[in-house]
Amino acid sequence: MMDMNMTRPDNATLLMLQDPTIAVVLPVVYSLVALVSIPGNLFSLWVLCRHIGPQSPSIIFMINLSVTDLTLASVLPFQIYYHCNGHHWVFGELLCNVVTVAFYANMYSSILTMTCISVDRFLGVVYPLASARWRRRRYAVAACVAMWLLLLAALSPLARTDLTYEVEALGIVTCFDVLKSTMLPSVALWAVFLFTLFIVLFLIPFVVTVACYTATILKLLRTPDPHGRGQRRRAVCLAAVVLLAFVTCFAPNNFVLLVHMVSRLFFGQSYYHVYKLTLCLSCLNNCLDPFVYYFASREFQLRLRDYLGYGRLPADSLDARRESLFSARTLSARSTASGHADGLEGAGQPCLKRQESLL
Repeated sequence: MMDMNMTRPDNATLLMLQDPTIAVVLPVVYSLVALVSIPGNLFSLWVLCRHIGPQSPSIIFMINLSVTDLTLASVLPFQIYYHCNGHHWVFGELLCNVVTVAFYANMYSSILTMTCISVDRFLGVVYPLASARWRRRRYAVAACVAMWLLLLAALSPLARTDLTYEVEALGIVTCFDVLKSTMLPSVALWAVFLFTLFIVLFLIPFVVTVACYTATILKLLRTPDPHGRGQRRRAVCLAAVVLLAFVTCFAPNNFVLLVHMVSRLFFGQSYYHVYKLTLCLSCLNNCLDPFVYYFASREFQLRLRDYLGYGRLPADSLDARRESLFSARTLSARSTASGHADGLEGAGQPCLKRQESLL
């Protein structure tokens, strides 16, 4: 995610810092993300916290995702000014560290939170009865706390290092574009740090998310639609869209990071300029999440329509689609329970309540 400097920036780094494409594309994309993400996620938090409440693991994860998206978007104005100012950082060492750690911690938090949501939906659709005891709010809160502790530990080298660097040849001070070799004492530790970011914070969550959504979609395709009103089709389409957005936003950036860090560590070549451009895709995910809330949650749709003055949806539409598109009761638990009812004791059978949302 950065160019490591041993004595002074090489020609590739200097060319990247003077690249007009990066100086134009990043501020434009970051501005778009901030303009859409900040109001969108503020509204999402308002609906999720005030009108829905943390009544299920999915909603707790969605609240965490909203906070994550909002925090990342709030530091983008510093990045916008930095790139518009010719990659010259004027806000000092401390703020450079705060902005950098906040940017990457929340980017990886989005990945981990979406992985938790995919696992929760997988369990709710594929194993609704067996997983009922584990799909509880306290476990979701514990997962969010563990996630943030992992992120802070993984990114602690950034928090302890001066991330600014004066490029005398260009007369600028960069922020996290050129790192001092003293951040870590050896190439081996650099490799451990960078591969930890790639494997632990991206590759494993990526594989889990793709596997969970694929299994969920296959289960939905094999499950009869209980109401005959297209709920299964909508659920399959929504799962496919979320999976596509996840892969599109996060895969290019992290695989380019892998190529860049291997080339940089072992072959002295840099693909950092490509990495910087693919960061835009990761940030665009912040704009997509509020729309996912809208299509996944009936309560969210109602609150937005009321806020915009369009009135409530027709009663028959509400009755037909009141339950979540991914409700275990709607899509899977009913058929599973009927197939195994003879083997369940009445006292031991979980009561699967209607739950609002979410992917």
